Amino acid sequence: MTATLSVAEILDLPALVPLWPTVGKALGLAESTTYQLAAENRLPSDLEVIRLGRRRVVRTVDLHRFLGLLPGNSETAAEATAAVSSEHPTSPDLKAQEASAQ
Repeated sequence: MTATLSVAEILDLPALVPLWPTVGKALGLAESTTYQLAAENRLPSDLEVIRLGRRRVVRTVDLHRFLGLLPGNSETAAEATAAVSSEHPTSPDLKAQEASAQ
């Protein structure tokens, strides 16, 4: 299983990102699945795959829009960040802080 990207990592991406590993990991897909879905045009329609020679890339703004993480939409990004951090604490200290807050 592949590790997924965090919300902060996704928001810091350049204008064009590679289909693999960036888009695949952001969607929680394996490498072979990512390329297979792209070849069959079965990736979400919001994610237009652009071919640059042998490379396949996706516009970062399309990835943000699909994931609901548009930088201008701070409410959506804040909700996503809160959901990710509460579901996947990154350290034991964070778990302790959450437990004491409840």
